[in-house]
Amino acid sequence: MNMVKRFMGLAIAFACSILVLSVGASLTDLGPWYQALKQPTWKPPDAAFGIIWSVIFTLCALSGWGAWQLANTYAQKMRIAFLFAMNGALNILWSWLYFNQQRPDWAMTELYFLWASIVLLMIGLWPLSKKSSVMLLPYLVWVTTAGFLNAATIELNGPFV
Repeated sequence: MNMVKRFMGLAIAFACSILVLSVGASLTDLGPWYQALKQPTWKPPDAAFGIIWSVIFTLCALSGWGAWQLANTYAQKMRIAFLFAMNGALNILWSWLYFNQQRPDWAMTELYFLWASIVLLMIGLWPLSKKSSVMLLPYLVWVTTAGFLNAATIELNGPFV
């Protein structure tokens, strides 16, 4: 594969990653409702979230691009695209439920699907690229941490109606 195609693929992977990141960020409103929530003492500072998500989405772009480069068939490439698209949609849905709808309880339920989509991504990429699969481990760890934070927020503030 020539270098132009390889770097076009990398640019597309980053564009998709930035799109999901941007939509999720646009749904994240740290206004009065969020500020009024009681938070657990162990919650990272709000400024850390942007940095963490930027690193995670950079790794996602590199992971997807790396696996795509090694995919030999159209079916493999479509599987990669489907798994990342499903994960991106679930990531955006979590932000919409939590911040836009102000329903951490619904977001907590959805988080199980988001978490599972990361595991499916890792499993789906493993046969093509172990490195691409392992690159998603920080994402899984962070979503797991976010799940505990989400659950603590529900416990400290619920019920939500």
